[in-house]
Amino acid sequence: MTLRTRTLAVLGAVVAALAIPAAASATTLIGSGSSAEQTILSALFTAYKKVKPSVNFVYTADGGNSGAKDVQDGRSQFAVNTRAPLATDSGLTYNKIFKDGLCVAVNPANKLTNVTTTQLADIFLGDFTSWSQLPGSGLSSTIAPFGRSSTAGSYTFFQSAILKGATQASNVAQESKDGDVAVAVKGNSAGIGYVGLSHSGTGSGVKKLTINGEACAPAQIKSGAYLLNRYIWFVLPNKHQSKAAVAFVKWVRTKAAAKVINHSGAVATYYDKNIK
Repeated sequence: MTLRTRTLAVLGAVVAALAIPAAASATTLIGSGSSAEQTILSALFTAYKKVKPSVNFVYTADGGNSGAKDVQDGRSQFAVNTRAPLATDSGLTYNKIFKDGLCVAVNPANKLTNVTTTQLADIFLGDFTSWSQLPGSGLSSTIAPFGRSSTAGSYTFFQSAILKGATQASNVAQESKDGDVAVAVKGNSAGIGYVGLSHSGTGSGVKKLTINGEACAPAQIKSGAYLLNRYIWFVLPNKHQSKAAVAFVKWVRTKAAAKVINHSGAVATYYDKNIK
């Protein structure tokens, strides 16, 4: 082979190599926070993989308040919280992504169908300890209340909306995950607890109560008629935000994502990308 022939062959190989597109590098997003929204988030992560196959998610359901702290401390690139921003959330940006309801559920053995906010406060502050104190329950057993710990955004939301800032009573069993509350109530005929919409529907084994006559249902949550309606928030650091995380939260606000949200047990709402 002549020098000219060898040179042309090498150049041809280089050109051919340059013509082959480089494989898209994978991006892993590290998130943490709400366990109440884990079902919805898992569905959104799966759907987004079809849009952006190179993006992977690692999510730890350690509670909304813990997730916000994770972002502050640099352990997570994003968090999902079920309560509104607080003064302690310094250095964080909160973005509304959809709505959910914090439902109050009892065991199906309980005949109660409605509870007032005053009665709820009495139960979770320990002023009511027997079901005989609530007409219509059909029970006389000791109330077994189940709630969340202070690491959960749901705890902070319930504390603010129902307990008016007071700490729930010592007889309230503190569960680490939203789904664990539903399981506990399902297994205890005297049980009552607060859980996200997705953990209180068909197949959950619990019975939702109306609060002040309003149902914990999508229409009432979206309109705000149900008292314990709440926005779910996507939390990012103010500085050094992950571009992949920002792209994901923008997608979550689209109509394509709304179908996933509604099907998974939450309530889709739409926001302009510039709204915080």
